[in-house]
Amino acid sequence: MEIFIENIQDKIEITDEILELMEKAIKMCLEHEKFEYPYEVSIILTDNEKIREINYEQRNIDKPTDVLSFPIVDMYDGVIKSSQGDFDLDEGRIILGDILISMEKAKEQSMEYGHSFERELIFLLTHGVFHLLGYDHDTPEREKKMFEKQEAILKSLNLERN
Repeated sequence: MEIFIENIQDKIEITDEILELMEKAIKMCLEHEKFEYPYEVSIILTDNEKIREINYEQRNIDKPTDVLSFPIVDMYDGVIKSSQGDFDLDEGRIILGDILISMEKAKEQSMEYGHSFERELIFLLTHGVFHLLGYDHDTPEREKKMFEKQEAILKSLNLERN
């Protein structure tokens, strides 16, 4: 498994402890789903301005958002639906996709919701990972399922809401 985390912002300090927590959360999401394939996932930590630009380019929404996910493999609720996608044949890995997180939004929302920055960051990260795995919140049932999975990971990491 390969997890790439690139910090392209300078507004919020990202410590080694935060990076380790992020890697642990990603691994826990995939273990929770019993995802048995070698995988690759890329995380980009950005600021409000950059995520606003990408949100506009990709979704025609001209405002910053907290997290964007760009899945590469066609999955639905954790099940691969197609052999189409990006596979690193040299390394034998499935490239799941990219997740962009606005560190500014994560900080703002942690203060707004009254919990730690780490809790908000990992909430957004798990949200992105479950989107890469084909989960969505497009119906009440699917939303409940997705958020239950996120909360299970947060609970395992002792990052529950206060």
